[in-house]
Formats: sequence, structure tokens, C-alpha cells
Amino acid sequence: ALSVTFVPVFNQRLASGNRKSAWELSSSLVNFMAVITLVASVLIMIFADPLVRYIVGPGLDESGRGLAVSMMRIIAVNPFLFAVATVIASMQQAIGRFTFLALAPTIYNVGIIIGAQFFTSGINIFGWQVFDGGIMGVALGVVLGSIMQLVVSSIGLMGIGFDYQAKISWKNKGFRQVLRLLPARSLDQGIDYVNGLVETNIASRMADGTIRAYQQASALSLMPVNLVGVAISNAAFPRMTERLAEGRVDLFRDELRSVLRWIIWIALPVAVITFFGRGYVVNFIKNGGNALISGLLGALVVAILFRTIYHIAARSFYAQQDTKTPLYVSIFAIILNIILAVSFTSVFGMGVYGLAWAQSIVAVVEVVILCGILAVRIPNLFNQQFTNAIMRMVAASACTGLIAYFLVQVFQLQSNDQSFFATFPKFAIIASLSMLSYIFISQRLSISEATPVINRISAMLFGKRSR
Repeated sequence: ALSVTFVPVFNQRLASGNRKSAWELSSSLVNFMAVITLVASVLIMIFADPLVRYIVGPGLDESGRGLAVSMMRIIAVNPFLFAVATVIASMQQAIGRFTFLALAPTIYNVGIIIGAQFFTSGINIFGWQVFDGGIMGVALGVVLGSIMQLVVSSIGLMGIGFDYQAKISWKNKGFRQVLRLLPARSLDQGIDYVNGLVETNIASRMADGTIRAYQQASALSLMPVNLVGVAISNAAFPRMTERLAEGRVDLFRDELRSVLRWIIWIALPVAVITFFGRGYVVNFIKNGGNALISGLLGALVVAILFRTIYHIAARSFYAQQDTKTPLYVSIFAIILNIILAVSFTSVFGMGVYGLAWAQSIVAVVEVVILCGILAVRIPNLFNQQFTNAIMRMVAASACTGLIAYFLVQVFQLQSNDQSFFATFPKFAIIASLSMLSYIFISQRLSISEATPVINRISAMLFGKRSR
């Protein structure tokens, strides 16, 4: 929420040469969000018990509920740490510095891994047992990761000339503009979490292990979304805001169309390969695989494709400093998702699969609505050339699906493929050959996105470029 509302306003200041106002805006936002999220963190700590008891996990037994409450109170410091780190990272994103922006979340995950690997066995300092360990060690790892993320993000400020001031400049027009844009985007983001809470609530009433399986499948489905949709959208977003700050709506349209094409071209084969290779992917996180997680991941493949597109579609509105339209669409989507989730799980008896299919259907609806509005707002965005290219991409993906299916039959998982190291080589062969086939087919179908990729591959392998 901070990133997409702050970057357009910040870039307006930089484009006009008013760096003093830009730094004043940044300082005010850091200080304001630090105060607000600190209060929120304290409230979460105080009301952790009713939050878990009535909202997050009403189906948990007493021991599970007590553990969830304790973990929530530890992790409650995260909103404060994340908010400050996000404003700092957004400043770097706005000026096109992505190194520390990309490194910070990786460091966050390192902290979690440290917690899982070392803190779960307890913390002993000079022979004094300060922490007994267990799953609470992972919660401590989350907090450690958040602190490390903030430190790394702060290092990225070096050399950009940021002039921090320990005050909130209420008279700064940019700061007031961000505050006007922020509530709608924050509510939009918050509604997504409400939807997650509803899904967790429903899953908690099912068989033991259902919540874990659904959350693991959802996490796996989000991996390609983050690697493709979020990454490309974050990289393109500052440039799009610059185009509008310069008054070049035509260049903004061309930029958006180009990014949409690239995202769709990459997301289509990723979704196809994920579907046919889902058994291998699940085996990476659970030795021997898991039929339920694999099935859920298959049902979420449609969501993978459209959630990837969603991020650039939504950011095109944020670049125009319009946070209300995506909010209204999200409200409709969340209501629809809850209705479908309840109907599929309770009325039609689809169980946890109903949650996955509801999510996929809603992902399609949400993207279609956003793109429909964009088509009206930005004439000639989806021109004939764009439409024809997408149709050829779909055809190339269909051919890739057949190839992936054939490769899965050739490199089938055996009963002794119980570990990551036994499964990964097979998946790597399937994914690599399928993707190479997709790139080759794309070139044969005159899809322009394939040319620079083939040129790069040719240069790496043969020291020459293809024509």
C-alpha cells in the first residue's frame, strides 16, 4: 500500500526538480507510519487471544489456540518494522535502485530459516537457557528477519542524498496527497487478508492438516506470481509513473502494453509447467509428495496466471494515482470469493478444493474487470496487434502443455523418489525442455518477445545472435 501510493507522488516531486519536498515527504511518511504501526502492533499484542479465538482459528483446540496467541504476540512487532522498511525501499524503487529492494526480502527469509534451524532447539547463552525452543523459535526467526530486512533497506539509502528529518510535515502537499491515496489502497490490501482469514476459518473446521495443506499449496502458487508478476511490475512501476509525471500518456500506454505482453508471455508457460509438474514441486517441500497439496496446486494454476497479470493491471491505476477503482473491484471480488468458497465447500461438498477453485475463478473475474476499465480509460491499449499476439501465446502454451505432459510420462516419479535431490533433476529436465520448446514455438509464431531471449541464449552458447 505504501509503495504504490508513495512512488507516483514522490516521482512527481523529483520530475519537477523539487528534491527538498521529496525528502520532506519521505521523512514525514516514515515518521507517520512508524507511529501508526507501533500503536497497531501494541493493539495486536493486547487482543491476540480474541483475534485467534474468534477470527483466525476458531476451530483450533486449546493447546493450538494458546500457541497461536503466543506466536501472534511475538510477530506483532512486524507491522512497525515492515512499514518503516517499505517507505525506505520505496524511495529506492522510485529512483530505479533495485539491488537492496530485492535483497531485503531475501534477508527476511534468511532470518526465518535461522529461526527454524537454530532457535527451535532453544537458545543458550553462557550456560543459561533463555529460550526453550520449539515452534516459537520460528516466530523469533520472523522477527529477526524483519529487523535484518530493515537494516539492509536502510543501507540502500546511502548515496541517494536522503535528508531525514525527525518530524511530520503536515503542510507538505505530497504528504497530504499520499495520505489521501493510502486509505483506499490500505483497505484494498486489508480486504485481501480478510479473505485469507475467511479461508483459514473455513479450512480450520475440516480434517486435521487441511489448513496446512491449503496454505502450503497457496504458498507454492504465489511463488511464480511473485517471481514474475510482482518482480516485473515493481520494476516497471517507477517508469510508468515517470511517463505520467512528464504528461506522456501515449508513452505510458505503450509501456503498459509492452509490460502486459511480457508478463503474459512468461506467465502462460509457467502456469502450464506448474500444472503438469505439480507433483514434483510438492515433493520439494514434502518428501514423498502429498496428493492433497498437489491437487490444490493444480486447482490454483488458473489463479497463478491471472494473479500474475493482476499486479501490473492494478499498478497501472496506482500510477495514475487512482487507488479507489482497484479497491471497488477488490471489494466485489472478495465478496464473490467468500460466496463461492462457502457455496463450494458447504453446498456442493467440494471440501478444501472449493476454496482453491473459488480463488481461481475470482482471479479471472478481477483481472477481466480491471482490464475492461483500462480499455475504456486508455483507448487503443488492447489493439488488434496485442490481441493477435496473446492468441499466438495461448497457442504456443497449448503446444508446450502437450510437450510437458509427454515429458512427465517419460520422467515419472518413482516410489523411491522421496527426496528433493531425487526429484529436482527430473523436474529440471521437464521444465527446461518445456520452456525451450515454448520459446522456439513462440519464435515460429512470430511472437516478438521470444527474439531477445533467443538472442541471449545464442550469444551465451555460440557467441552469436539469431536473426
